[in-house]
Amino acid sequence: MNILYAIQGTGNGHLSRARVFLPLLEKHAKTDILISGNNADVRLHQPVKFKMSGISYTFGKNGGIDYIDTTLKLRPFQFLKDVAKLPVHKYDLIISDYEPVSAWAARKAGLNCIGLSHQSAFLSAKSPRPESGSVSTEMLFKHYAPCTHPIGFHYLPYDSFIHPPIIRDEVRSLRPATEDHITVYLPAYSEDKLIPIFQRFPAFKWHIFSKHTDINRVYKNVAVRPVSNETYLQSLESAFAVISGGGFEAPAEALYLDKKLMIIPMHDQYEQKCNAEALRRLGVFVVDRIGKNFHIALEKWFDTPQNVQLDFPDLSNDIVTQIMDIACITRSRTAAEKSFSPVFQNELA
Repeated sequence: MNILYAIQGTGNGHLSRARVFLPLLEKHAKTDILISGNNADVRLHQPVKFKMSGISYTFGKNGGIDYIDTTLKLRPFQFLKDVAKLPVHKYDLIISDYEPVSAWAARKAGLNCIGLSHQSAFLSAKSPRPESGSVSTEMLFKHYAPCTHPIGFHYLPYDSFIHPPIIRDEVRSLRPATEDHITVYLPAYSEDKLIPIFQRFPAFKWHIFSKHTDINRVYKNVAVRPVSNETYLQSLESAFAVISGGGFEAPAEALYLDKKLMIIPMHDQYEQKCNAEALRRLGVFVVDRIGKNFHIALEKWFDTPQNVQLDFPDLSNDIVTQIMDIACITRSRTAAEKSFSPVFQNELA
């Protein structure tokens, strides 16, 4: 059996999830990997067969998306060419972690595609949304990377096809402690904006992991570090607390380790606002954006107890079993269709 596992390369969560599922899938089938986009800092252990530009965005430095750079990197004609030339017929199953090239190639070819992603959870109206919705983004949830079989992930099982977050083994093996530093991962903010704010709180050390630098620097009680899986996990393991953007996996890992958490979603990214709303309902401290009074929000956060207790069991093997069941059904149907096809019968003759 042959599987194509396609991964969105914007952000680290999609690739972190793939690092859990790929070894499990490889026990059952030959699995090729496709990655589109190039804003991730996590690397896979397996070779990547297809590397494509896809459709993704660039993090800005002031809390949002860098629209100019995002627009300059868009290649719509290349996207259409990639969809047309991707050899999806060679595979018994397509798995898309919110990856659009593979998903649209599968739809164009009339093939089944499993949507194995956090974004698949938003195919259910039961997943939390903020009061101010976004019609355009709701359309993106459905059509950006269309699938025939959604398998979603969220903080709670809001619907029958939604599972707990996939917590990678590297995080599950950590031994959480509490030291005097706060781990900060806000990829849409520059360190120049964050450093003066955190220097106002010398009682804590601050570890800023920045996508906008490639060297380690220290400014009094604030350390700025490039995003690195190893150093981030070291900081996270012993952090007193965590400040994160509104992505999905980073807050999930912090909650799994029982860390005090503040969420600051990107201010023009609806999906992150949805995530923040879900966490707000669970009791996590959420700040809409970093403004001139952000230091007041920090003081309030310090004084606000966090009482969030979530169970994130490891269901990865169960999900792979579900995936392989779908693959076997799909393969059987394809074989049956071929056997009854007049064209196929003529080819046999």
